[in-house]
Parts: sequence; structure tokens; C-alpha cells
Amino acid sequence: MGGFGPNFMFDVIPGIFSLFFVIVLAAFVVVFVKGIAQWSRSNQAPRLTVEAKVSSKRADVSHPGNGAVPHSSTTYYVTFQVESGDRMELHVSGGEYGMLAERDWGRLTFQGVRYLGFERSVGQTEWGRDR
Repeated sequence: MGGFGPNFMFDVIPGIFSLFFVIVLAAFVVVFVKGIAQWSRSNQAPRLTVEAKVSSKRADVSHPGNGAVPHSSTTYYVTFQVESGDRMELHVSGGEYGMLAERDWGRLTFQGVRYLGFERSVGQTEWGRDR
């Protein structure tokens, strides 16, 4: 006799819980592997220094909801435009974010998607041209 007898919950719930656990574990593994792959690609990329302009800045504030302790974290990004017109958004520290202003010109140093520094050019208004 099948159906929803008294043992149904004891037979099905452990299976559902196990399936949920496997799915969550697989998601963590995928995120971890993608992070390691990106880190490796950045390490293998050449270190480049190019003329660039700060075209925009943004901050991403997240509020993980564990309920017990209110907590937030902020991730900072700056978009740089290079002479060819291409743009790249790089993750920067809060200190670097605060020191950079939109429309700043200078020399951007990066490796893959890793921001390494920006040396501001005082008085520069166009690609390689001073005021």
C-alpha cells in the first residue's frame, strides 16, 4: 500500500534534505572553482600600464541577513577608459576609491582584472596632452 502513510515523512524528508545539501555544496564548489580560475588567469596575464581616464565609480553595499548581528560590507569599483575607447571595471580598495575622482587622467597599472595602481597626471585634459 503506497501513499501518504505515517512513514511517508520519515522516508521522504531525509531524501529532500540530502538533495538540498548536495545542491548547496555544489554551488559553493562552483563559485570556489570560478574564483580560483579567475585568480590564476590574472596571475598569468601581463602587467600593463596604460594611459586611462576614470570614467565612473560605484560602491556595492551588501547586507548579509543572518539576523543576529547587523552587518554590511561595501565593495568598491572604478571604471577606467583607455585611449582606444575600451572600458574596464576594476575592484579597488576603499582608500583607492576615495582618492580617485571621475574624469581623473593618468597611468593605470593592472594585471588581468586585478587593479594595481593609478598615477594621476596633473593638468592632463586629453590623451597625452597637457593643458
